[in-house]
Amino acid sequence: MTVGRVSRMVQVLTTLQSGQRYAVDDFAEILGISRRSVFRDLKDLRTAGIPVHYDKKKRCYAVDEEFFLSPPELTTQEALSLLLRVHKAKNHIQLPFKESALRAALKLESSLPVKIRQYCGNALRNISIRPEPIARLNSLDRVFAQLQRAISKKETVKIRYCVTGEQKSELTDLDPYHLIHCGHTWHVVGKSSFHGGIRTFKLNEIRELTALDRLFVEEEEFDVEEYIGRAWSAKPEGRLYNVKLRFAPAVAHSVANVQWHKTQKVTFQSDDSAILEFRVDGLNEITWWVPSYGNAVEVLAPRILRQRIVKIAEEMVRSNED
Repeated sequence: MTVGRVSRMVQVLTTLQSGQRYAVDDFAEILGISRRSVFRDLKDLRTAGIPVHYDKKKRCYAVDEEFFLSPPELTTQEALSLLLRVHKAKNHIQLPFKESALRAALKLESSLPVKIRQYCGNALRNISIRPEPIARLNSLDRVFAQLQRAISKKETVKIRYCVTGEQKSELTDLDPYHLIHCGHTWHVVGKSSFHGGIRTFKLNEIRELTALDRLFVEEEEFDVEEYIGRAWSAKPEGRLYNVKLRFAPAVAHSVANVQWHKTQKVTFQSDDSAILEFRVDGLNEITWWVPSYGNAVEVLAPRILRQRIVKIAEEMVRSNED
């Protein structure tokens, strides 16, 4: 067995011990190898006496929790990647427990070999990341921790949340399933008693949160990717639309270079404009994204989206005239 093969198997085992759920395709993507190679490595780990098994319920591979492998030493790139996320990208995404992350980074730095520590320090001084717009959430740590605890314990919570676009709030009992960050803010996805089904709530719109002394049982394991499906961001509406937009030459290439949606299709025209097409679940979220490009974008389809954008433009003109 080659040194490279042994190193890769150690990577597979280290990944398994992270506690995250990984299927064969995930390993193949992380390690840059074929599915066949992943299966072979998993088989060799079992042969070596390492308790690797497939969890049918969670649909992923796992290693027995009692098994322990000493963490390998970090390479220069691995250390720099971790420190970059903590020191430079901390404002790029609104992560909870920033102070805890900083203390962890300091512990990591102090344990690094001198040469790697010096390299990372010099590299970080010459790297900057401009923060993107994020929603204000002064109590992120508290709300996030309460919801995360409720999710792990399968405990129902009562929340009072602001109704988007309205000057009122509503109460609902929520069985929280999953926390997800998208659209510049954090959301919690769960079963709402008020709505009689699964809904998505922004954490910065939650005004009150109380844990109830009541546990819930999921009908089946919740899959957030399956739920969100083809929503533009985080809130599916239960109806698919074929969206077709034409972007002017001045912005066409910059827009086309971003993967806005997993169904995105780009076609450049002879005049250097670009037509972007999406298969989107619901129009509410994309309706507020389109106007950000002003007169550099034209809605070709569907008609209902075009009408919404026209209405927004007309209301903007009226408000400016007033």
